[in-house]
Amino acid sequence: MKRSSTIFLQVVIVLIGIGALVLLLWEPHIEGRNAHATLFQIYFDPFLAWAYTASIAFFVALYQAFKLLVYIGRNEVFSLRSVKALRTIKYCAVTIVGFIVPAEAYLFIVRPGDDIAGGVFVGILISFISIVVATAAAVFERTLQSAVDIKSENDLTV
Repeated sequence: MKRSSTIFLQVVIVLIGIGALVLLLWEPHIEGRNAHATLFQIYFDPFLAWAYTASIAFFVALYQAFKLLVYIGRNEVFSLRSVKALRTIKYCAVTIVGFIVPAEAYLFIVRPGDDIAGGVFVGILISFISIVVATAAAVFERTLQSAVDIKSENDLTV
């Protein structure tokens, strides 16, 4: 892969991370029920704390994707470090789904009278994207692990 392509993708990953961080910090201020709330009331909401905790897995996955692009840029794609980065991305995607399911249950159980359609849609959308990412990472991990195994066997026989 060309060096310019990997640098471009690394910049995209950094911009996605910055955008996600800005959204996490800015969105609670524009939420309707926080119109007259103090900063303490806005940021010490248990549901928001749950979302911030879940976002850790997202940022870890972004960091691992960045590292994977570094390995690709160095022509170290067929290495155990690349396999480990893909495995971590897969686990992070599954973790995100694991955080979203209880949050969706919370919306249905605790807030049944509220208008939860937007929150439910966003949760389903993020879950779907996370499942696709986890599946793709698992397929790439398995393929890359096979390639690493074949490479190590060939290195032993030579």
